[in-house]
Amino acid sequence: MAGAGGDRRRRRRRSSSTWRRWRLVGVETIGVGVATLVAILAALGELASVVAGTGVWSHLVPFAAGVLGIGLVAAVALRGWGVARRRLARRARTAPPAVGVALAAVALIVSRRPAFQRQVSALGTLVGGSAEAERVTIAHQVFATYRRTDPASLARMLERARVYEPTVREAADAYGVDAEVLMGVAAAESAFHPRDSADGGRGLFQITAPPAAAVASVKQRLGVAALDPLNERHNALLAAATLRLYLDQMSGDPFLALLAYNIGPRNGGLRTIMDQYGARDFVTIQPYLQSLPRDYPIRVLSAALAYRLWRADGRLPRYEEGDNAARIQRVGIPGLETLTP
Repeated sequence: MAGAGGDRRRRRRRSSSTWRRWRLVGVETIGVGVATLVAILAALGELASVVAGTGVWSHLVPFAAGVLGIGLVAAVALRGWGVARRRLARRARTAPPAVGVALAAVALIVSRRPAFQRQVSALGTLVGGSAEAERVTIAHQVFATYRRTDPASLARMLERARVYEPTVREAADAYGVDAEVLMGVAAAESAFHPRDSADGGRGLFQITAPPAAAVASVKQRLGVAALDPLNERHNALLAAATLRLYLDQMSGDPFLALLAYNIGPRNGGLRTIMDQYGARDFVTIQPYLQSLPRDYPIRVLSAALAYRLWRADGRLPRYEEGDNAARIQRVGIPGLETLTP
């Protein structure tokens, strides 16, 4: 019996030792993997910046050669790590995972630096193709619009917005739309001065001719026979339902959805215009919007960006001062994170 008990204890010790060993290997693998991925992303991003272009011999061949070189360097580095880890393990079993964690920590610090963000952006433009190029172009239009806006008057408008935040966020949650973008729509439509306008717009979101499907959805949600456009809750829910409808029509593209929101359902709406002319995105639809406000989505997203900054900092930093431009770009623009091809 004593022998049997000893065997069980030895098996438990072996099992515990094996588990600790695999746990250390797992930590080491994750650490080295994170460091390797960050290094490869940085190298590919830098390569994409250096050889950007469409020439076969001047750009595409050098890029392909560079990718091959990065792969070889990564293979050599990992092989070198295999040699180094054996030496480290002879000194202490915990040394390889400790070094792996240290490498991952350094990589994560590097990934927060502006240079790495630029490299990732360059790689994203390369991989994302026309969709990413469109997103970057739109983003810089939004940043430029924010830069031209007077921070003092914008801050006063956002102070007025405080009282409407709960209602707008309720409406956004009800229809699964971005609350910051919806606040941007209200800013562009009424500057948070609900009123009746000469062009027929009413209330916080200046509702004019909403799609019938959106009206029916809000009526059902509220359990009412008719909507009151001057009731801020009715108005906000109708705006959110309308934006949700256009997001679905435009395959989740917030820029096209906002353009469709502004155009409304007249003449079949933006979807009909795009189908008529064979346009597939904002770049290809622009030439056909000569008499329509093409800058509307830019104004909405600029206001949404201001709202995000204001909520985060309690103020609106000037874009051109110090390193504000880089910091604001890192904050990101509401809605554009979800831009899809």
